[in-house]
Amino acid sequence: MRRHHIDSTAIASAGYDAATAVLEIEFTSGEIYRYFAVPPSIHRGLRAAESAGRFFRERIRDVYPSEHVH
Repeated sequence: MRRHHIDSTAIASAGYDAATAVLEIEFTSGEIYRYFAVPPSIHRGLRAAESAGRFFRERIRDVYPSEHVH
């Protein structure tokens, strides 16, 4: 999945596959997680957020099922 740079101290990049509704996030620590059943509006919101880290904590983490990829 192709990820795009996110200007954030917590998140390095994020990618989204609309066909499967999977959001993939690479954190600045190097860890990569996939989040499932994520609507496109959440991906757009993450990319547009003033604080991507805060958006992630409030709108993604503990909301969508996830898996640790790396």
